[in-house]
Amino acid sequence: MPEKEKNVTMMKPGEIAIIAGFTDAEISAKLMEMGCLPGAAIRFNFKAPFGDPVCISVLGYELSLRLEEAATISIMN
Repeated sequence: MPEKEKNVTMMKPGEIAIIAGFTDAEISAKLMEMGCLPGAAIRFNFKAPFGDPVCISVLGYELSLRLEEAATISIMN
């Protein structure tokens, strides 16, 4: 059985992964402008108290994303 494709919302605090790609072409342009590039390392920092938004680190800076945006970033470990 194939493994379900992982995305940023499935990460745990402190976990590091590599950006594999995106599932939404429109949102991906915005994310790439912010430095979320395929092949870049991404670190999941924490979720806000009610779960949305999430905070990630990419290319040396922290970025807050809505769950809807974070779910479009495919990752590989």
